[in-house]
Formats: sequence, C-alpha cells, structure tokens
Amino acid sequence: MKKKKAIKTGINRRLFMKSTGLAAGGLLMQPLPLAGAYIAGDDAIKVGLIGCGGRGTGAVVQALSTRQNVRLVAMADAFKDQLDTCFEKITNPAFEDWSSEEPIDLRDRIDVTEETKFVGFDAYKNVIDLCDVVILTTPPGFRPIHFEAAIKADKHVFMEKPVATDAPGIRKVLEVAKLAKQKKLNVVVGLQRHYQTIYRKWVELLQAGVIGDIVTSHVYWNSDGVWVRPRQEGQTEMEYQMRNWYYFNWLCGDHITEQHIHNLDVSNWVKQAYPVRAQGMGGRQVRNGMDHGQIFDHHFVEFEYADGSRMFSQCRHIKGCASRVSEAFQGTNGYAPKPGVIKTRSGYTILKHNDKNDPNPYQVEHDELFEAIARGAYKFADAENGAMSTMTSLLGRAATYSGQVVEWDEAINSNISLMPEKFAWDAKPPVMPDENGRYPIPVPGKTRVI
Repeated sequence: MKKKKAIKTGINRRLFMKSTGLAAGGLLMQPLPLAGAYIAGDDAIKVGLIGCGGRGTGAVVQALSTRQNVRLVAMADAFKDQLDTCFEKITNPAFEDWSSEEPIDLRDRIDVTEETKFVGFDAYKNVIDLCDVVILTTPPGFRPIHFEAAIKADKHVFMEKPVATDAPGIRKVLEVAKLAKQKKLNVVVGLQRHYQTIYRKWVELLQAGVIGDIVTSHVYWNSDGVWVRPRQEGQTEMEYQMRNWYYFNWLCGDHITEQHIHNLDVSNWVKQAYPVRAQGMGGRQVRNGMDHGQIFDHHFVEFEYADGSRMFSQCRHIKGCASRVSEAFQGTNGYAPKPGVIKTRSGYTILKHNDKNDPNPYQVEHDELFEAIARGAYKFADAENGAMSTMTSLLGRAATYSGQVVEWDEAINSNISLMPEKFAWDAKPPVMPDENGRYPIPVPGKTRVI
C-alpha cells in the first residue's frame, strides 16, 4: 500500500502522546468557575438524555442514582416509540435495569414533561438548551455531532463509546476535546473498565512494571453476537438502517469498534500508548443474512506499538463458538493471564483480586462524574483517550477490510467520511442495497479504506 500524504488537519500519534501527557497518567483537578459549581441539596444538576435505547436507559438510571441533587429535565430520540418506552421504564416504581441489583424508584428525580420530550434528527439541540449535563447514547455515528454541540453550549458530558465511526469523526472529537479542556468541562466516556476496581488495581501494578516490560497483549471479544431488527413494511431505507443500526458502518463502525473497543482500550491503557500500525484478516462466515448489513462477523488483528511490542486482537460474533471477553498480558518478568491476576515468571502470585464485592463500574463512572460537578471540580477529560482508542478499532477495521498493513498516521488522516450528506427520513443513507436487497461488503485486497 502506498503511503499517502496527510491532509492539513493531520494528527500524528507520537505528537498526540507527547502533547497530552498520556504516558504520565496525570489527573486533572483544576477548579471550575463558580458558575459551573452545584451544591448537593441546593441547586439541582439538570440532566438531558440524547438517545433513549437500552444503553441510554441504563445510563440515565445510573445518573439519577447518584448522591447528588440530579434531575432529568429533557429527553430526545430519533424515534418517538423508543423515547416513550424509555420514559415508561424509568418512571415505573418497580423498574429493574440490567445493571441494577434491585428495583429502583426514580420518579421524584424526573421532571420531564411532554413539552421536554423531543423527537427527530435535530431533537438533540432542544435537550442541550435545557440542561447542565448531557448524556449521549445514540448510535456512535452521531457522537461527534452531538459532542460538539454540547461542549460549544458549555455542558458537561457523559458519552458512550465508541465516539465516532470514521477518521473525520475522530478528528472532530479530538478538536472538541481541546475546547472542553479550555472550558474546564468534565467529560466521561463509557469505557467503564477505567472505573472498575479490579481493572484499576490490575493496570496500576502492570504500569508500575511488576512483570517488567509488556511484550505482548491478547485481547478478546468473542461472543454469540447481538440483536437483529428485520425490515418492516413501509420503512424508508433511512429508518430501516437507523432501526437496525448495528449492521451499518456509518452508524456502528462494525463490532470491532462498537464492542471490542473495550478490550483494545485496556491494552492501550496498560501500555500507555497507541499502536503505530496494524495488519489482520476478517470476513462474514455465518452472519451474512439480508438484515446483517455490511459488517463482518469476525476480525483478527495484530497491532504493533512503537516499542515493537504486539497486541493480538480477536473479536467474533458466531453462535456456538467459544466465548471470551477478556485481556491478558505477557511481560519480560511475568504474566497477567486475566483481569485481576498477576504472576511472576516462576508462577508466584503477585495479585489475585476477588471482585465479588466491587461496586458496579457503570454506576461508579456516574458517581464520580456527578460528585466532581457538584463540588465544582474539573476532574475528567476522557474524550481524548476515548477518541484514540476508538481510532485503534478503526485502524484494525481498516486492516481487516483491506488486507493490507495500515499505518496509524495515514489511517487517522484519512478523508473518507461514512456519514450521510443529509439527515432526513426520506434521505439516502451512504450505503444502499442492490436490486437483491444486499449491501456492498468489504473485500480484502480490493476495498479502499484510506
């Protein structure tokens, strides 16, 4: 593959590492302006939810379950039925979210009215106008647009991973992340392992060098896969793809991005670095039906870091196969076979953490975010790492789709956008089916990815 010249907005991985101080692992604790401070029990922190699907429902429940005086004041979704379902769930006094241990009654924290429920592609703008903190949980293709609008409006943000589905989106998030820092706005990204006790202890020791230099990492998201939403009579192509969003790259990014980002991010976290290049393979072996859009059902990628170490990545969505969602590391003086376990080369156990009584990391990320906002502290700047770990997944996708060795710098500076030119129910999405209802599938050796 010929190396292409970076465009003017080019971003270099090494310069990014140096300028952000990622390797130092510093934590921002600067005070917010007084106008940004909230006092628990006094001024309520007004929350707006943008994206009312399953993850949005869970995220808003966690936000409303914090100790602070948090009030949900507005909601938005592209689909009215999805917004209504979310509202019915969270206002049910016996609501049980998948991440909660017992029924939760949140009714006294919900101030949403019919007038503050907004539907459509532009609904996010109305929510942002009404709140102090924005929860962004739409399909990831919309994340750069919504994140930019929230930060420009001076709002704190919780946003789910991944944070984009193409390189232009990554560059936009990195640009807006700088603005968020300038404004001292807290941003938490839903890479919840960063808020999980077992991972925090594990990564701290690995970064301290207890097994020497990390030589290889092995990361996995191998599972049966997720839901499929078949086409319904009367749907426009845009509505069908929005409903079945997981299977279209402009919305999802493929499962190497939408799910496997968690594991890729752990390797980057331990290494305190991002890969410089990748090569790999993948395809559609069993998940190749009419409603499976354009994504692969398996990827295998070898990522290389600047120090020559390797990350070996597997993600697979095939029923009946071995399941594994985990990470492991090998060092010059020992190994870490799974989260919470570290051993020396001779087999002596350095760490064996029992996470049975650890707090729910999905709740912790909201607890810590809203505690910081309530006391006027600037503590969280997750957007940059969220963007760079998302970019790691896009680098892997580029390698499997193309069958080529792909360099980080050429991948992040790609000008190929996956997003539509227009957002409307009668608009054409960026990928359309052929006369047989099939979508174009990436073909290694032929597909252009840069």
